[in-house]
Amino acid sequence: HKIKMSEEPEAYKIGWVPFMHAKIWLDSRPLIPRTETEFWTERAIEEIKSIPNARVLDLCAGSGAIGVAVLKELPGVNVDFIEKEVRHHRTIEKNINTNLHECDRMPRIFGGDLFESAQGPYDIILSNPPYIDPEKLERVQDSVIEHEPREALMGGNAGMEIVKRILADAPKYLASHGILYIEHEPEQVEEINKIVQSLPYSSCESFPDQYGVTRYSRLIRK
Repeated sequence: HKIKMSEEPEAYKIGWVPFMHAKIWLDSRPLIPRTETEFWTERAIEEIKSIPNARVLDLCAGSGAIGVAVLKELPGVNVDFIEKEVRHHRTIEKNINTNLHECDRMPRIFGGDLFESAQGPYDIILSNPPYIDPEKLERVQDSVIEHEPREALMGGNAGMEIVKRILADAPKYLASHGILYIEHEPEQVEEINKIVQSLPYSSCESFPDQYGVTRYSRLIRK
């Protein structure tokens, strides 16, 4: 009796997905960018428009979809990408090169664990970190678990281990009044609000995505 493996995601077969106005290649099989992430990235871009010479960090970049979408809309912005898995760096480069014909300043791609290689200070940090709770896998499609990179999905204990580290360390790399956008599960909002009380943020608000699910938070550094 053979266990039927789930079908490989369509996006990997095609080789790319649209993300806002960008064409995002998936050569190294990073996490497939989601429409929920697109939703809040669009809102972040509106905010970046009002910051002169904005310095932006795409943290846990994967394919680089978030940072590339920012550059595609705002070619004058400085964007750094941090992605721990070095195999994705070439994919990020390809996504920068295929989507941008002119860049005022070549974006930089760093490896290392979270902020280890961060240059800072950044005006805005955008992050879709691994945040799935390994205890709640029943809500994740089989094809995601079987085909997408586990390290980009699983967030350790309650899905919060990496989120907690980002919340704690981001203020060291944010400019004064800099902003952190972070994606997460709706169940994690309460814990996030509790954690940030002892951290140097002046505000923390959580927002729904286009499906009405509380999907991301926007924090402002003091």
